[in-house]
Amino acid sequence: MRILISFALAVALYAQAPNSKQSLSMQRPLDAVISPDGSTVVYVLSRTNWEDNASESDLYLANIASGQNLKLTASRKSSSSPVWSPDSKRIAFLSNRDGKQQIYVMPIGNGEAIQLTNHETGVNMMDWVVPGEIHFTAGEPETAAMKERKQKYGDLAVVEDDYTLSHVWRVKVSDTPKQKAEQLTSGAYHVSYFAISPDGKTLAMVTKKNPDLSTLGSSLEIVEVASKSKRTLAESRNNFGGIRWSPDSKQIAYTTQGETPYTSYANSYVEVRSITDGPARKVSGDVDEQPMIVDWTSRGIFFMARKKTAMAPYVADPSGGGVRELAIDPNWMLTQVSLSKDLRAAAFIGARSGENYEIYTTAVSSWSPTALTQLKQQWASFKPARREVISWKSKDGATIEGVLYKPVDFDPKRKYPLLVVIHGGPTGIDVPYITPDSYYPAEQFVAKGALVLRPNYRGSAGYGAKFRALNVGNLGVGDAWDVLSGIDHLVNLGHVDASRVGSMGWSQGGYISAFLATAHADRFKALSVGAGISNWVTYYVNTDIHPFTRTYLKATPWDDMEIYRKTSPMTYIKQAKAPVLIQHGDNDKRVPPPNAFELYQGLKDVGVPARLVLYKGFGHGINKPKEAMHVMDENLSWFSRHVFGESN
Repeated sequence: MRILISFALAVALYAQAPNSKQSLSMQRPLDAVISPDGSTVVYVLSRTNWEDNASESDLYLANIASGQNLKLTASRKSSSSPVWSPDSKRIAFLSNRDGKQQIYVMPIGNGEAIQLTNHETGVNMMDWVVPGEIHFTAGEPETAAMKERKQKYGDLAVVEDDYTLSHVWRVKVSDTPKQKAEQLTSGAYHVSYFAISPDGKTLAMVTKKNPDLSTLGSSLEIVEVASKSKRTLAESRNNFGGIRWSPDSKQIAYTTQGETPYTSYANSYVEVRSITDGPARKVSGDVDEQPMIVDWTSRGIFFMARKKTAMAPYVADPSGGGVRELAIDPNWMLTQVSLSKDLRAAAFIGARSGENYEIYTTAVSSWSPTALTQLKQQWASFKPARREVISWKSKDGATIEGVLYKPVDFDPKRKYPLLVVIHGGPTGIDVPYITPDSYYPAEQFVAKGALVLRPNYRGSAGYGAKFRALNVGNLGVGDAWDVLSGIDHLVNLGHVDASRVGSMGWSQGGYISAFLATAHADRFKALSVGAGISNWVTYYVNTDIHPFTRTYLKATPWDDMEIYRKTSPMTYIKQAKAPVLIQHGDNDKRVPPPNAFELYQGLKDVGVPARLVLYKGFGHGINKPKEAMHVMDENLSWFSRHVFGESN
């Protein structure tokens, strides 16, 4: 009888939360673009194709006045990255439905999409500014010399030599499919970003020596389209980004970190300069975060910046006359914002605190969001956890925020198991909005009777440049202070059973969990390390982003081995006690697999239970649904056994 009651209780608990497959099957909004005339929004929703084991996406069309929605694409392959024609009558998008990613064009109203390009290497990104032509970037085809080498010696690569460079092309829009494109740029450089002027005469682009993420330095280049002549407007030891043209085609705005030594934690800012002469000028004021430019309009330069766990919109005077924060409900998170040409309407992906993301429109002059989608219906049969932003003081006095997941029937007098889920980055952030779980089944943990804490530890975005730099030279050590003090805060409130705490995370979150597993093992019943760093020296010599380590640890291993030792989980391996699950893609170039093997072997050598799962063919992310489901189910099983005491 006791077994039957236990089973019935488990079923009732799980009914509150989607299982791993249900969670991964939920649609997510990926993009939203309003038409230039402001009447219609094209948006993108994810789709899980379990049969082909693929995560894909489709295009939808929403009429703002009527609210009517129409699905535009139904291919088994993805359709993404929509852009409007200047007259709002057609949509171009990217799809890999016939193999490599190509541009497709579809009329609004009636008619099928046609494949506009048949580019040998596929299309990377595109824009439709000039009537009748689309500009795009694509990788250069394999040279005759490369083909000859492969035929003679087989398939090999020379590190920091064999690069596929990307350049800008344009193609005429026609009803005849597979048009031949014209190459606008060429040479021994890589185009990482571009924008066409409103008058169609000039191309602005950000170039680098190569696409290697470890290559620092970039140039702002101007190309006269008619002559294809190129000139350098500015150079930087860092990377430019986010180019937008002034309405009169005479100036450009972009983001930059200036000429300070490269860091991934310092603020960037919005800068404006003429394409002919004169110095650059900063126009984003004293906004203490990373700006993301939305558009340059007749009313100024619209940009977004994080503000703790929300997102704030701003408009900057391009002449340097100041920045104004736009008034919206501070409980909203906005992403993927686009503006109509007349600036009357905007479309965005957004959510209010405690709600899920939808596609919205609003008038630009007043905050009046209207949902065009009803993705919340996916949650109708579940009871998602309550999300609450909490704060506490860390060991050094820094104020740390985090998102606490609580059951709907939370009892403040009860002591709950606690599972800590740590985001990556480290400049990522957790926010109090409902999204389907991936990697870590937080909703299922809460349904089983736990609290879940997602700390925005030092280094997280949204809290300003000083906060993002608090873990410089202090990785792992300071991060652990923030996690442990958050646990202590909840224990002191009487909400958490300190003997039943687990921690998990992916990438930088995996590194922090590995650090906790060795340097602070006595605080945890179990941990999970996803694509995590175990030894900074091992990481530094293997990763594809070498500058990251040098800037955060302020040295190479050969300059200061002690800082690499102090911040590496392997230094403390003999202190490890709690069981550790390790998950890693076997082709991960960001955090290469030697980190996983080193931690796994170290744990085995000191007698700590460990399990290593390699996902074959995957890089830093596990982006196919079946393997992603295994990641989630493995974590559910691991913590159910070691924290909840189940014999699964």
